[in-house]
Amino acid sequence: MSEVVRAIDLPFREAITFFLQKTNLPTQRWQDNYGKANARAFSIAGAMKDALIGDFREEVTKALTEGVSLGEFRNRFDDIVTKHGWDHVGEPGWRAKVIYETNLSTAYSAGRYEQQTEPETMEAFPYWQYVHSGAQHPREEHKAWDGLVLRADDPWWDTHYPPNGWGCGCRVRVLSERAMKRQGRSGPDRAPAAEI
Repeated sequence: MSEVVRAIDLPFREAITFFLQKTNLPTQRWQDNYGKANARAFSIAGAMKDALIGDFREEVTKALTEGVSLGEFRNRFDDIVTKHGWDHVGEPGWRAKVIYETNLSTAYSAGRYEQQTEPETMEAFPYWQYVHSGAQHPREEHKAWDGLVLRADDPWWDTHYPPNGWGCGCRVRVLSERAMKRQGRSGPDRAPAAEI
């Protein structure tokens, strides 16, 4: 049993790799690094100095590799802001939470995606199921997708693999043929129509 406990405490290699490959990008507004560009660049809206971005990146890296808590990150946030004299938008606690949760969420999601698209995994689990986060104030569209089962290679996932927007906590569950049938399904659902 101690082997299992130790394995649970291991850093999430794929998430860390995803985050470390990002390039630092100074931005004035959150819209400056949006969509696909966000997957390739690390930025903090309103952070224009390389040293400031570097200090935040170091703390997010520690959160991924060492399991730094949100409380610890908030303390370091205050230290970084003071050190650089950064005049940011929003309350410090809120801003720290946004930076922490957004970066960890996207890194974990990218890591899960990498694991789920490995050929052996795709062969064993050819279906993916959308799982709504259960957010207190959900997006109705995300709730509508809850339980949706599609083939893992369905093009719909190219644009809808979570997170789907800011603060999205949805995820994807892998399913084998047998697990899908245990849910009373004879096959996958039809992908929702693409938004125009």
